[in-house]
Amino acid sequence: MTELGAQDGSSEAERPPTIEITRGSATEEELAALIAVVSDAYAQESAEAVAEEPRVSAWTRTQRPLRRPLRRDIPWGRFAG
Repeated sequence: MTELGAQDGSSEAERPPTIEITRGSATEEELAALIAVVSDAYAQESAEAVAEEPRVSAWTRTQRPLRRPLRRDIPWGRFAG
């Protein structure tokens, strides 16, 4: 699919999906039923695929952040050694 998109200059998102029958022969009714089922499944999946936004409580919002840990690598005072 990627090579085809590169050849005709369109991206994969712009092209409609294709169905390729590799074995046997499907009738028009079977193809229509397949398209209907796959389309419905895709619509349900995309509707349910909404990410929930994390809720931040008022308590968390008003709290100041914790202090940074002390840096032990910086010497201080007369104890620098």
